[in-house]
Amino acid sequence: MPIHDQSYRRYGGQRDTPGRAWAVIAWAGITSMVKKRAFIGLLIFAWIPFIVRAVQIYIAANFPQATMLAPSAETFREFIDQQGVFGFFVTIWAGAGLIANDRRANALQIYLSKPLMRIEYIAGKLAVLIVFLLAVTWVPGILLLLLQVAFAGSFTFLRANLFLFPAITLASLVQVLLFSFTMLALSSLSNSARYVAVLYAGAVFFTQALYGALMAITGSTAVSWISFTANLAQVIDVIFRMKPRYDTPWAVSLLVIVGLVAVSTSVLERRVRGVEVVT
Repeated sequence: MPIHDQSYRRYGGQRDTPGRAWAVIAWAGITSMVKKRAFIGLLIFAWIPFIVRAVQIYIAANFPQATMLAPSAETFREFIDQQGVFGFFVTIWAGAGLIANDRRANALQIYLSKPLMRIEYIAGKLAVLIVFLLAVTWVPGILLLLLQVAFAGSFTFLRANLFLFPAITLASLVQVLLFSFTMLALSSLSNSARYVAVLYAGAVFFTQALYGALMAITGSTAVSWISFTANLAQVIDVIFRMKPRYDTPWAVSLLVIVGLVAVSTSVLERRVRGVEVVT
């Protein structure tokens, strides 16, 4: 029986540029979600406030007597606040199973056995949530601002409120990054997407309920830093140059948000491993 030469030979195929694998993971996650009609329905429903605000801006621009509908910086702040509710549901629907489903199927071993770094895997999963969350926060917010200019036929409002472009962008990013990192960290802790969804919703509602109880006892909103959503609202108020709604210093709320993102990053670093380490 002849023995063929199996000596070393150079690889003759095409080499992919390192660091681009995250885009494949992100694209797979995005296409998987857009195939779900119910999820697309949620995204469409999330744009209803945009349509309502667009009609409001149109009426204010074309009927001078409707002064009560005239947009202001607070209008856009309220819109971002409203979209946070839809962001909550999008985060649960699109994010609960991002890592949990891979853990249940033992897919992490397959992902990380390839020339794929953990940071690429995490970045790809984060990108899925970030894309959908920006689609219901930043995109409609910026479009509303552009519609105001188009309907008014002038840049008067925009010149007077030029800070709205960076404010909408920064507020959306703070909201999206907080939602994305916390959800992804929770998703890495379990094999059940349903459990992760309940855990995330419970954390949001429990911290808000705890804040409400402490506020009733102390008679002060200085304990708002306990609430997940209150910290977000406090920081976004400052971004839009408005008076913060709580007595907690906005710097404390920002520190809590940064801390949550840092803790989430640490959890992801420990939990996303090719081989589970038991100590």
